[in-house]
Amino acid sequence: MIEIILVITLGLLPPLLSLWLLQRAEIRAQNRLRVAMAAVERRSLQNLRRASSDQRYVEGMGLLTGDITCRFNARSAHLRCAVNPLGPCQDCRYYESIEFS
Repeated sequence: MIEIILVITLGLLPPLLSLWLLQRAEIRAQNRLRVAMAAVERRSLQNLRRASSDQRYVEGMGLLTGDITCRFNARSAHLRCAVNPLGPCQDCRYYESIEFS
């Protein structure tokens, strides 16, 4: 009788151990994902704050982002320019000034 219980215990021990390790790994992965998502959210909020100081309202065009005197400006509230969409405009090597008539 003891031999049967020992065989059953030894047979069930590896799957139970595997399930326990799998559950621990899943919890660790969820925690790492939660931390990474929080970091991405903080970074995107910082980018939004930085971008909002770069926006200007132009009569007839609406809200524009970036330097509106640059040839590559996207004339959009969401993108700065076609070459360097996330900016910054200061010291951009692609800057080409245009004249408004």
